[in-house]
Amino acid sequence: MEMKTTDELVHEIRASGDILDYLERNSAEMQVDSLPEYLKGWLARKKLTKADVVRRSNLNRAYVYQIFLGRKYPSRDKVIALAFGLGLDAEEVQTLLKQAGYRELYPRDPRDALLLYAFSQGQDILEANELLFDHNIEVLE
Repeated sequence: MEMKTTDELVHEIRASGDILDYLERNSAEMQVDSLPEYLKGWLARKKLTKADVVRRSNLNRAYVYQIFLGRKYPSRDKVIALAFGLGLDAEEVQTLLKQAGYRELYPRDPRDALLLYAFSQGQDILEANELLFDHNIEVLE
């Protein structure tokens, strides 16, 4: 089943005479998982371990484990680093950012455009940081 766009959902809310009916009809569209649950779902889908994510994200091991336990809430840049760790593609990282409560990578923002390019090319975090550095743009830490 294809997910509805945000615009489609907003249109349905505006046209709805009953919010409870809207929520029932669109229950599959709702984001109900916490960030740790959502990340664990990605681990399962990508057949990765937390240790894989630590290694591939270039983040501190203890910090990543705290995120997965729900004890730390990552910044937008840390979520992007986690996306590299999970091996997400450009579309998947957008979904992860929304789930985490952050704005999507915006193609009109030079830094975000470079990151989108890196994801779309299947680059790892080191290659993405090199791309950012080469353009005198702040790297992911």
